[in-house]
Amino acid sequence: MKIAVVNNFYPPRVGGSAHLAEALAEGYVRAGHEVLVITAEHAEQPMDTVHNGVRVLRFPAFRLPETRLAINFDIAFTVRPSLPRRLNKVLDEFGPDVIHQHGQFFDLTWFSGVWARRNNVPTLLSVHTRLESPTWFYQFVFNQLDRFVVAPFMRHYRPTYVVMDVQMDEYIRRKYKGSIGGMVPIPVGVEPEWVRGGDGTIIRARHDLGDDPIILSTGHVIPLRDRLALVEAMPAVLREVPDAKLVVVGGIYFDPFLKRATELGVEKSIITTGGVPKSDIPHYLASAQVECHEMQGYGFGIASIESMAAGVPVVAAVREDNFFDVRLVDRENVHLVPLGDTAKLADRLIEAIKDPAESKHISEAGVALVDTYFTMEVVLRKHLEVLAGLASQRG
Repeated sequence: MKIAVVNNFYPPRVGGSAHLAEALAEGYVRAGHEVLVITAEHAEQPMDTVHNGVRVLRFPAFRLPETRLAINFDIAFTVRPSLPRRLNKVLDEFGPDVIHQHGQFFDLTWFSGVWARRNNVPTLLSVHTRLESPTWFYQFVFNQLDRFVVAPFMRHYRPTYVVMDVQMDEYIRRKYKGSIGGMVPIPVGVEPEWVRGGDGTIIRARHDLGDDPIILSTGHVIPLRDRLALVEAMPAVLREVPDAKLVVVGGIYFDPFLKRATELGVEKSIITTGGVPKSDIPHYLASAQVECHEMQGYGFGIASIESMAAGVPVVAAVREDNFFDVRLVDRENVHLVPLGDTAKLADRLIEAIKDPAESKHISEAGVALVDTYFTMEVVLRKHLEVLAGLASQRG
């Protein structure tokens, strides 16, 4: 097959969708397919290059200013009057059998969808992010964007959606009704090996932690993952485990949790690192007794799966059927707590620290779950089956 992969995010830009798009594109090449990646320009990267067998073509772009609406992320758009003509020329010359798009609210997705409709080429769309916010004003803005910008494009060419979890399924059915050409459940994929084999002593020495129990919380602090529940749980945790430390690893784009920590008098038990090199993450995981950050009912993402892959027990507020037929089982392969119940959250954090036998059992089961269902090899195989099916329907 000829597969066009479209994503405004692509390495060296960081982020889950960028790395997944790259891993899948390179996997498609290894499987014998011809791949063209269409993405936005970034820093000093060549505009047209070949990397690991994948041709990467970058379009001129502008970066959104740093605002709370953009959560200060490096978000680039390519839209300009010449974009449709240039994109049409590229796709006409490549002649894809199928297009795999990443991200529903990017201009490259919209205009490649228009081309696909005109040329009767099937599209597979991976929706990585729901346009949601706990702040009413931003949620209002997101609702308008979804209703008046995103949904009309989706209805025009009706892609087949990759549904990564039950919450994304509900979101797509609610927001993009009338635009659904099909839906296929494929969970997010990870490369388990890269998070394994870390040296926890490096982190303990760096932050002068000695033998203190570590509650690790990985990923950027944003309104959808604000760490407030963790801070609210810390007084109860510290009564049982006085030397416990909450280590938050990631950029801080939303800081009310730090103010709340001061109000509760637990600020000395909280360490924030800011962004760290990817190579440091295995060391942080190896240092931890437990990991927790998905506490606002927005799913169970890559960071949580990678923590499980590294053999770290995870505490999360998520449904058992979050991944459809892949079951998360409480006290079997994960700790599940009710959404918004900080007392239960504290109890599970304490349990994970004070019951090493149970934690060992949960961590081993978590590793087995990831190796069975969430490796990039498994996820790549599912994507290729879907793409081949779409391409054959066109034929």
